[in-house]
Amino acid sequence: MFMKATGIVRRIDDLGRVVIPKEIRRTMRIREGDPLEIYTDRDGEVIFKKYSPIGELAAFAAQYAETLNKTCDMMVVITDRDAVIASGGISKKEYNERRLSDEFEKMIENRTLFVCHEEKNRFPVISDNSSHFVGCAMPVITDGDIIGAVAALMPNDTTNYSGPSELEIKLIQTAASFLGKQQES
Repeated sequence: MFMKATGIVRRIDDLGRVVIPKEIRRTMRIREGDPLEIYTDRDGEVIFKKYSPIGELAAFAAQYAETLNKTCDMMVVITDRDAVIASGGISKKEYNERRLSDEFEKMIENRTLFVCHEEKNRFPVISDNSSHFVGCAMPVITDGDIIGAVAALMPNDTTNYSGPSELEIKLIQTAASFLGKQQES
């Protein structure tokens, strides 16, 4: 494991807390309320890692995305709050584990269904790719917390796009709801 020294030193307070500096939180996209998993090693190192509840369902999410692709011919991604964790119908190498675009993160934070009906509303799901845009997407919510999203994608070269079908919208909503319920149980 590669670790990079930051040169920042913090003391633990009387309640056992340590403050993660704002610059590191911003760089690592750690938001207030985000869960962090704590690891230790034999050398006495303590490592904080962002915890992805939906990441625990990665294998299941991959099967779900592949099934949506095979049965409904949809290009689908399933994400946590930071990156794509599963995809179906698109290049896994191009999408999986890639950082989400700022527009997609904002869509997730809105906590509502997003449907693209106009070209001006198009945005990519990942920050470093523009070959597909989000046709519709629904945040995955568990116990009131946003843990990710499910999205149907369309190729950017799609012309005369009038939006996703009602069936596609319902399938994306169903997938998001189902994944949210799976995390609760």
